Amino acid sequence: MMPHLHLLVPQAVRVRAPTPSSSCRLFSPIYSCWSNPRGQRKGKWQWRWRSGKVAFLRQISTVRLRRGELELEWACPRRQLMASATQSFGHVSASQENIVSLQGEKEILSDLMEPQEEDEKSNESKRKFLKLEQLNWDDSFVRELPGDSRTDGPPRQVLHACYTKVSPSAPVDNPQLVVWSNSVADLLNLDPKEFKRPDFPLVFSGASPLKGSVPYAQCYGGHQFGMWAGQLGDGRAITLGEVLNDRGERWELQLKGAGKTPYSRFADGLAVLRSSIREFLCSEAMDALGVPTTRALCLVTTGKDVMRDMFYDGNPKEEPGAIVCRVAQSFLRFGSYQIHALRGEEDVEIVRTLLDYTIRHHFPHLDLLSSADEDFSLRPEGLETSTIDLTSNKYAAWFCEVAERTAVLIAKWQGVGFTHGVMNTDNMSVLGLTIDYGPFGFLDAFDPKYTPNTTDLPGRRYCFANQPDVGMWNLAQLASTLSTANLINDEEAKYAMAKYGARFMDEYQSVMTKKLGLEKYNKDLISKLLTNMAIDKVDYTICFRALSNIKTTVDLPDDELLSPLKAVLLDSSKERKKAWIDWLRQYTHELASSRIPDEESLD
Repeated sequence: MMPHLHLLVPQAVRVRAPTPSSSCRLFSPIYSCWSNPRGQRKGKWQWRWRSGKVAFLRQISTVRLRRGELELEWACPRRQLMASATQSFGHVSASQENIVSLQGEKEILSDLMEPQEEDEKSNESKRKFLKLEQLNWDDSFVRELPGDSRTDGPPRQVLHACYTKVSPSAPVDNPQLVVWSNSVADLLNLDPKEFKRPDFPLVFSGASPLKGSVPYAQCYGGHQFGMWAGQLGDGRAITLGEVLNDRGERWELQLKGAGKTPYSRFADGLAVLRSSIREFLCSEAMDALGVPTTRALCLVTTGKDVMRDMFYDGNPKEEPGAIVCRVAQSFLRFGSYQIHALRGEEDVEIVRTLLDYTIRHHFPHLDLLSSADEDFSLRPEGLETSTIDLTSNKYAAWFCEVAERTAVLIAKWQGVGFTHGVMNTDNMSVLGLTIDYGPFGFLDAFDPKYTPNTTDLPGRRYCFANQPDVGMWNLAQLASTLSTANLINDEEAKYAMAKYGARFMDEYQSVMTKKLGLEKYNKDLISKLLTNMAIDKVDYTICFRALSNIKTTVDLPDDELLSPLKAVLLDSSKERKKAWIDWLRQYTHELASSRIPDEESLD
């Protein structure tokens, strides 16, 4: 196991780090920490770097405060942790259980975590917001990875390359800005006033190139509905490049619907306003819901119509064309690696090259593992005779983290009732983001077999209930790719897959516990709730919202107890209402025994 760290302070705040987990990612909306020596903020608190503690703190990747318990996660072996902790804090002791204890005073915490409200205004005032021409562009993907020797656009097979340089080519006629996101502009240090520029729609329709951008379309493959589909790639998405912000973050800007690329196959490379609005709204909504996702900077109409068969019934009609600028730290997918492993020996080495690039720019903490001077072995359940050494193989550590991020993502989908609809491996982000909003949908009447994708209706492979299993299946395909490239072995793959299952259950239980305002997970209570919802086809979101009005007072009369749910149980029989009353009594007793105040349960 990874060593647990307990910081002993007067208020009995404990600090622990059970896994070598994610680099710059946080799962709590309240407290945060980034692996960045300049100190970054989110929520109410910030993590500060202090002289004398940097050697230790640089190893920290995540910090969160949960019910008075401060939890840290880091990525370094035990000996290295103890050495740097000793240098930073003084007295360090370790038990046989690999628990490292730091003796300190309350001031240690006050040095490390401080309210940011006073500093936030001054720091925000110091931030420099830029014009479009001043954006800090980089082209690491193009510069560091093998590319296509051709730059022409006709659909074709692109071999031995991760991308093709291609310029936006969607026809435009007086493009118009429809909607934009100020919060995404902030990620890029882009001045919101730039949205008002007359030429802004021209720039983000692709008609007016941005200085510093190096546009390209990515090459990838994928399993579609369980079958290998070969080369797919960015058929109508063109990445403009990467913008580096003043927080040291890298954000890729991509125009979806910007025209044909070598990966367009038989399509026209265009998008329509209807689907573009769906992607813009949903990606921003998912971010607000706390679900990892790509973002959207803006949406412009092209002024040209596009022929589309909306209902796939043989009656195509012209619709307004549009282009959405979506933003993510990376658009790399499982299929980005698969395509090269499945093309034979000549391309398989590209898997390693691409993965080295990925770790260098998006998982830099894993390079710390590979350079550590002590072995770090894990003995996963079910593999009694062997150990998994994550410090000697950064590729295995990477796959393990991708598995965990995927688990967290899908657990959050299940929590909000989101159904992706097309969970092909080319639509699975290695950063654990919701990517490619196509025929997605949210649960209305609760139906575990719900799928928003009409193509998926016969087998319902990608229905709501199947999403966790499909995530596992997709990870198995990625594991096969890494194995083909001799980057991981079977035991490392099995360990990562086991981590996926365990992390999904942990996250799902946490999500559902919070949705019900409970202090701890109650499997029986939640199982009965979902069963009742499925039987009565209750609206998933409205039902949970109605439950927030349940009084914690026990022994209420039946009518008063059921009153908050009357709107979602209009057509229910007396027998079914009785089942709900029985469940509500169990629920109110659970709430009454919880120590969480009502106002906190509603957060």
